[in-house]
Amino acid sequence: MKNYEAIENANLKFKLQNDNVFVKQQVLSLSSLTGLSSRRGLEKAIVSEDQVVNVVSKSYGHLPNENFFSEVEAQLVQSNIGYITRSINRENRSFAVDYILSGDNWIVKVKNGSDKLRPMLRFTNSYDGSCRTSGHFGFFREICSNGLHTAQSEIGFSVKHRGDIIQAVIPEISEMIDKFMANEFYSLHRRFEVLAERPIKDLKDFVKTTAEEFKLFQFECSEKNPEPSLNARLVLETIQKESSLLNTEPTLWIGYNAFNALLHGKLKKTFQAQKNLDARIFETLLTY
Repeated sequence: MKNYEAIENANLKFKLQNDNVFVKQQVLSLSSLTGLSSRRGLEKAIVSEDQVVNVVSKSYGHLPNENFFSEVEAQLVQSNIGYITRSINRENRSFAVDYILSGDNWIVKVKNGSDKLRPMLRFTNSYDGSCRTSGHFGFFREICSNGLHTAQSEIGFSVKHRGDIIQAVIPEISEMIDKFMANEFYSLHRRFEVLAERPIKDLKDFVKTTAEEFKLFQFECSEKNPEPSLNARLVLETIQKESSLLNTEPTLWIGYNAFNALLHGKLKKTFQAQKNLDARIFETLLTY
């Protein structure tokens, strides 16, 4: 059984995005870079892979990814919690790492048993200030390798300042996971089941209405061409493909996940904006 679990995890990790988040970075005096004096509040530059990505005050606390993500991983290892990572690097400026709990004891199934979910911890950090340093719980859906960010539980931590460099202090992760699994995870799992029980009667109307509701994309190619746009076709095709794989009719659960895949995989939004939209789409579809 353990060998089977190891093979499944290896196959899963092979399919996941695995960007390098431990990029070369440093904090330098802005005047030393430009040869000019700088005004108050703009004394230092954050340099990532030889590119200035942010200009900050001399009191700004910079948190390198090594001091953040490595601390999270140390906590998971110390707690003997198996995990698989998915890492995202956006232009060496903003970063996200998902820690997907890998043991089969964490798996929860939706509807017909073929749709598997795992609890997931997402941590984000940025060097350009585009997203706040944070952590939250979510879910990983195996069938399409996408993450769901519907949970409200945040992962709190504190920081220690060492000059203009700060060190993250992560609390006991195992206790937070146990609390999450005992409460929010299973209440949300029931809501997933509710969506999986609700069929989509008119597929094109569902995609058009949802896309317009959240201003995600235009359904038609143009005013003169009423055919579905590229993004609309991607969502429609995802719904049809997953319905076939799961041997079921299209449902609001599959529809939600199709929009989720587009939101996190193609649309250009910050990590925080993606998380907020993800949760809003989920809550809205529950009212359909």
